[in-house]
Amino acid sequence: MKKGQIYEGIIERVDFPNKGIVFVAEEEQYVTVKNGIPGQKIRFMINKFKRGNAEGRLLEVLEKSPLETREPVCSIFPACGGCMYQTMPYEEQVKMKEGQIRRIMDPVVKGEYVFEGVKHSPKEFHYRNKMEFSFGDEFKDGPLSLGLHKKGSTYDVLTAGDCQLVHEDMDKILLCVLNYFKERNVSYYKKMQHVGYLRHLLLRRGDTTGEILVNLVTTTQEEYDLTPLVEELLSLELEGKIVGILHILNDSLSDVVKSDETRILYGQDFFYEKLLGLEFKITPFSFFQPNSKGAEVLYETVREYIGDIDNQVVFDLFSGTGTIGQVLAPVAKKVIGVEIIEEAVEAAKENAVRNGLSNCRFIAGDVFKVLDEIEEKPDVIVLDPPRDGIHPKALPKILNYGVDKIVYISCKMTSLARDLEMMQLAGYRVEKMTAVDQFCETVHVESVALLTKTHK
Repeated sequence: MKKGQIYEGIIERVDFPNKGIVFVAEEEQYVTVKNGIPGQKIRFMINKFKRGNAEGRLLEVLEKSPLETREPVCSIFPACGGCMYQTMPYEEQVKMKEGQIRRIMDPVVKGEYVFEGVKHSPKEFHYRNKMEFSFGDEFKDGPLSLGLHKKGSTYDVLTAGDCQLVHEDMDKILLCVLNYFKERNVSYYKKMQHVGYLRHLLLRRGDTTGEILVNLVTTTQEEYDLTPLVEELLSLELEGKIVGILHILNDSLSDVVKSDETRILYGQDFFYEKLLGLEFKITPFSFFQPNSKGAEVLYETVREYIGDIDNQVVFDLFSGTGTIGQVLAPVAKKVIGVEIIEEAVEAAKENAVRNGLSNCRFIAGDVFKVLDEIEEKPDVIVLDPPRDGIHPKALPKILNYGVDKIVYISCKMTSLARDLEMMQLAGYRVEKMTAVDQFCETVHVESVALLTKTHK
């Protein structure tokens, strides 16, 4: 088997994240091919070898999978990288994710544990309250597009004018912004040459409140009067309401959505969302679970896993806008949240006041450093780290508290599996685990594990 060789085969299963496993009979060897669905017959080309394992690039789907019993619900599936499994019934998607979790966790978890399956998202479509769309072109030197990258492409962008992961309001805003800049022949930022103006459109919409924040991200390389765009956006007929339009300036060379300077073109730089009877103020870059209804299922699960915390101190580490901490605060003695993004911490403090919670304290800083400065000792710890998990220097500090219970929420099960190994060595036992499908149609899922300290 060599690079460039082309083979055909059937995807036997898909491992996390998005790794199709294909057996090549003539070579008596398995190959990993991304972007497929279990059961599809595909043609693929060998493009690299990683630690002796062959990886292929999908060239063509020759036969549909028996699992593909639905028609696509948007115009750019399956080319668009936003969705992976639209043509599979939702039950089959959930079943597949359950298998992925078990294959990763069963070899890692020591002893018996209860796996409670994957909990469904209350909404399969139109669930995302946040979306980052990119400006680009669908093909080299093609017309301006605004949407999501093609599967397997860093450059080609497909216009997601009927994206089914978001509310219809977001689709309308996207098309309005795209047409505005198309008519004026405005350039987009080319990542290799580092030239151009338009970078991203970051949209956030409260699922329960309908409040919308529109964030246009550009470089400073050109200057435009955006007043007519603001007027066009405000004249759109939407179910929700635009509460803020921001112009975010970003001259970073890397392809990240960040702010060097933020200008308010209209309204305010935040919106509100409600979860489990509490109200949360959310700013452009503060972390908030992207599926509001799914987040309620997730947080109810955390509350159930954590049990009775009356008269106990809870540490909510990697706390974002303080959602988990504030959901737990009414039944705890005290909650201390730690989060590295300062604007999220400010929002968390405001949220606590808004929700009438006086037993919450939120600290801005790196968990690794902040834990040295907190005098209180926790009785229970909730962890909700970024995708890559907990920094290996921070994890021992967390484990040194020796609390009886830790609830770990993870959006990347391989990071969770890695951290569980160290946690078990420190005397923790995985009692039970579940997951919430916060990201329907995609390869991702949110896992939740309850760990208890074993006392010898």
